[in-house]
Amino acid sequence: MALPLKKLAVGIAAAGVLAAIGGWFLSAPVRLDAATLATLPEGDAARGERMFWAGGCASCHAQPKSEGTERLKLPGGVELKTPFGTFVAPNISSDKTDGIGGWLLSDFANAMQRGVSPDGRHYYPAFPYTSYARMEPGDIADLYAFMRTLPAVTGKAPSHRLGFPFNIRRGLGLWKRLYLDSSPVVAMDASHQVMLGQYLVEGPGHCGECHTPRSVTGGLKKNQWLAGAVAAEGDGIVPNISGGQGDFADWSAADIASYLETGFTPEFDSVGGAMVDVQKNMAKLTAEDRAAIAAYLKAVPPHENGYPARKPAG
Repeated sequence: MALPLKKLAVGIAAAGVLAAIGGWFLSAPVRLDAATLATLPEGDAARGERMFWAGGCASCHAQPKSEGTERLKLPGGVELKTPFGTFVAPNISSDKTDGIGGWLLSDFANAMQRGVSPDGRHYYPAFPYTSYARMEPGDIADLYAFMRTLPAVTGKAPSHRLGFPFNIRRGLGLWKRLYLDSSPVVAMDASHQVMLGQYLVEGPGHCGECHTPRSVTGGLKKNQWLAGAVAAEGDGIVPNISGGQGDFADWSAADIASYLETGFTPEFDSVGGAMVDVQKNMAKLTAEDRAAIAAYLKAVPPHENGYPARKPAG
C-alpha cells in the first residue's frame, strides 16, 4: 500500500505545483498591446478638462470640501473604508516624484484602462479602471494632456490598509479576468443622444461603480445594472437609477439634467452625501452632456432595487 500512497502524494504535489504556475501566469498584469498604444493621439488639454470632470478625478484625489481652483490640486489622501479594507487615493498631481508628472502617455493609458502601474503592479479597483476601460483612446490622451497642466503637489499619500488576502495584489489578475471588460454594459441601438449618455455613464462617469450592487468578490452584478446598492462605506444606500423602476422613476429627463446642473431635485431638496462632489463635477459639463446622461438613464432597462429593503423610520 505504501507505494500507491506515495505515488498519490507525488501526483497531488505535482498538480499543486502546476496549478500554482498556471495561477501565476493567469494573474500576471496585462498591459495594452502595441497596436492599441499606437492609436493614442497627441492629446488636447482643453478637451481633456471635460474628461477630468466627467471622470470625477477631483472627488477622490482633491482635498475634501475643496472649492474653485483648489479642486485642481490632487494630493490624494482621501480614505475609502470598505469591507475589504481601507483604500487611500494616491497623489495624481503633476509632481514628478510624488505624483504622476513623470508618467508617459502609455503609462497613463495602462493605468486607466488596464489597472496596471508603470512598474507593473495591479491597481486595486477602488480606482474605477473597470469603467475607464470603456473610454476612447482620444479621450484618454486628452485627459493626460490636461492632467499635465495641473499644479504639482508634493507629498505621497499613505498606503492602503488591507488585511490578508486582499493585500496580495497579484490575485487581482484573476479578478480582472472576471470583471475587466471594455465592452458596453447595455446593448443599445439608440439615438446619438442616448449613445453619448451611455458612453459618459458607463465609461468616464463610472456611475455603475456606486449605483450597481456587487458580488461577494467585489465585481459588479451587471444583470442589476444601476439598480442601487449598499454604500461601500457605512450602512447607507446608493439609489436605484435604472430606467423607469428606480428611486427617481417619476423624474423626467429634464429633471435629471437639471439636478446634475443645479443640485436641486424637482421637489427643491438639495443634493447630499457623496453625490455632492459628483454633482459639482457634472455641473462642469455641457448642457448637451447632461441631457445625454439623463436620456440614457431613462432608456436603460429597469431593475428592482439592488439593496435590502429599508426599515421604516422610527
